[in-house]
Amino acid sequence: MLTRIRDVRKAKGLTLLDVAERCAPPTTAQTIGRLETGTRTVSVGWLNRIAAALEVEAADLVTLPDRADLPVAAIIAADGVSAPRRAQAIVPPAPATGMVGILVDVAQGDYRAGDQLWAEKLAPEEFHRAVNRDVLAPRPAGRFAFGRLVATEAGRVQILPLAAGARQHVLADVPWIAVVRQLTRGL
Repeated sequence: MLTRIRDVRKAKGLTLLDVAERCAPPTTAQTIGRLETGTRTVSVGWLNRIAAALEVEAADLVTLPDRADLPVAAIIAADGVSAPRRAQAIVPPAPATGMVGILVDVAQGDYRAGDQLWAEKLAPEEFHRAVNRDVLAPRPAGRFAFGRLVATEAGRVQILPLAAGARQHVLADVPWIAVVRQLTRGL
């Protein structure tokens, strides 16, 4: 089986040791290296452990015939632009379970009209993970609040809208929020 563990790891800017330490239970950098290069067979168990450590789906770590990956033509680095030393590919984004999409129709804050945002839904006990991040929160009557989550306390969330001069929203008993994880922007 051909794996894309190295491509995904490099795309996330992680070292072999980073991935090894993120595995549950932790393993060694050498083991991850052997699994990447194929000197050790990758079982489904290992594939799932590494996928969880990389925060991707296991399917993102294997070459699938029906998925078109984007070949890397050049790498922009501090010392200039150069061709990759070996063949690399960019894994196309795929929504994880529990993700929602947000379309930007009018520019707000750092977002431009036409942007597409991918957001991960969080349950109330996980709201603290999104402090100082851009979030979407449901309000009554099919409306939403969108902006920077500035605080969570006593069953309330405080969201600062991205529009200049807008007043902060304080919402109680919010069933979920969605924290922005990815921006897709056409040029």
